[in-house]
Amino acid sequence: MERMVYTAEHEEFRSAVRRFLEREALPKYATWERQGFVDPEFFLQMGELGFLGMQVPKEFGGSGIESYKFNAVLNEEAAAAGLALGSLRTHLDLVYPYLQRFANAEQKKRWLPGFASGETMTAIAMTEPDTGSDLAGIRTTARRAGEVYIVNGAKTFITGGRQARRVLVVCRTSPPEKANRRAGLTILAIDTATPGFTSGRMLSKLGLKAQDTCELSFDDVRVPIEDRVGEEGQAFRLLSQNLPQERLVIAIGAVASARRAVEHTVDYTLNRKAFGTPVASFQNTKFVLADCAADVAAGQALVDDAIERHDADALTPAQAALVKLWSTEMQGRVVDKCLQLHGGYGYITEYPIARLYADARVTRILGGTSEVMRTVVAKSMQL
Repeated sequence: MERMVYTAEHEEFRSAVRRFLEREALPKYATWERQGFVDPEFFLQMGELGFLGMQVPKEFGGSGIESYKFNAVLNEEAAAAGLALGSLRTHLDLVYPYLQRFANAEQKKRWLPGFASGETMTAIAMTEPDTGSDLAGIRTTARRAGEVYIVNGAKTFITGGRQARRVLVVCRTSPPEKANRRAGLTILAIDTATPGFTSGRMLSKLGLKAQDTCELSFDDVRVPIEDRVGEEGQAFRLLSQNLPQERLVIAIGAVASARRAVEHTVDYTLNRKAFGTPVASFQNTKFVLADCAADVAAGQALVDDAIERHDADALTPAQAALVKLWSTEMQGRVVDKCLQLHGGYGYITEYPIARLYADARVTRILGGTSEVMRTVVAKSMQL
């Protein structure tokens, strides 16, 4: 089914991204999976080609493109290639919107050139060991002491935390109010070289093996007041404004991954024989793959509509939640069915479907669990 969301310029960019990933990522990916992180040189190469600064203003070394569609293409190609580049997604789609919207002119001048070049990779730290989806329960504190904040606490499940040179950390700068637990939260952009900032153990995961995910700890970390993003106590409002894009990018990757699973399985069943005949010739195989193709097409239509809405600044939190809910649940169904059609080989990690299966499971958790997405959608229905 032809997609109408992209122009010829986007498709030219897609071809360039695909060639780059085939040349610079796929041959090294097994090594990245074993070591648990992507080589920093890869991000510097992306910066040189302009891939990291597409939305960054020209005066800071970027391309100054307002449209999100080029980022969407980049995420689609990475997911379609089976590359778990969560650090890249975090850098471009989670961190940058905060810098774009809420950083002041002086902060942009300091931070954005390195952001666009890949020299200053970034991460965002919200989740804590005892909070999970309950951001209002954050316990990491930032106590004001003259012209600095003194930060103490811990974060977990931080994508890109090992390699980041600056991390947006959500801290509690004042106690929560009785009527509003979300009050009193502030975002600080902390330089990871600051004394007391520790990137802790890397977490061993079921999937996403090349994506570094770690714990962070803060022991009397002194953060200059000029590294605060936005106003004190306004973090929850700022975080809420970026939720649609965060959830959209997860949905984009989920649909691309599901599509890739179907493509792998079509190829496998055409070439794999059982009882002397190609597995693809069995009626069950045809019906299962037809259902999977329909699911992917429905998910793609939802995602493409959401991309257009996001570019028009019209994607609501409820719409983004609905798209993420459908796309990630669909991804789980489709990848599971595709693995089943591989039989025992689907359980062997040298086959792409096994890695797609392992990587897919977390999309129903990160960026807000499916249960949270259902709650958001239900609330929009006045339920």
